[in-house]
Amino acid sequence: MMSEYILVLYDSAHGTTKELAYLIAQGVTDAGVGVRIRCVPKVSAVCEQVADVIPDAGDLYCTADDLHDCIGLALGSPVYFGNMSANMKYFWDNTVSVWLSGGLQGKPACVFGSSGSLHGGQESTLLTMMMPLLHHGMMVMGLPYKHPELSHTTRGGTPYGATGVSGSRHDLTLSQDEKILAMAQGSRLAQTALQLIK
Repeated sequence: MMSEYILVLYDSAHGTTKELAYLIAQGVTDAGVGVRIRCVPKVSAVCEQVADVIPDAGDLYCTADDLHDCIGLALGSPVYFGNMSANMKYFWDNTVSVWLSGGLQGKPACVFGSSGSLHGGQESTLLTMMMPLLHHGMMVMGLPYKHPELSHTTRGGTPYGATGVSGSRHDLTLSQDEKILAMAQGSRLAQTALQLIK
């Protein structure tokens, strides 16, 4: 088991949220903290089959131990009509055992996400992702305006958390502002976590 690490937990449909997750992870490691990157399994309205515990490719699925053992959490999801993905919502709906044990209480957290359009519900999605974290007793943090990119970004980036815009065809790459804000968010989360465990 890694000693101290920030858990970066994400769901990604077209890769933009995953890219943000890795930029946040870079910000965490740049701040001198270990990182563990995890994703959530896909859910389906037709529940005839259970997915393997380990995915065929990509990042491992998050476990209750990943949540318990982290010193901070960055949570990311694509935007679906102003809300987090069904995959992410289903994951949090099944964290009652972690909630009962207080496994996340007092730990810092942040949220991030991506949408296909500029006004696609990024901020409301980030707000909905904060709700389970608050119920778990986490200390949710955003991005302060000391980062000038928040004031001049023309795409993603909010004081609620890092965001990206992938375009209606999901063919836009992240802007430099979006990348800088994601790394800054990871760094801020890591520094806060270190202060809290002193």
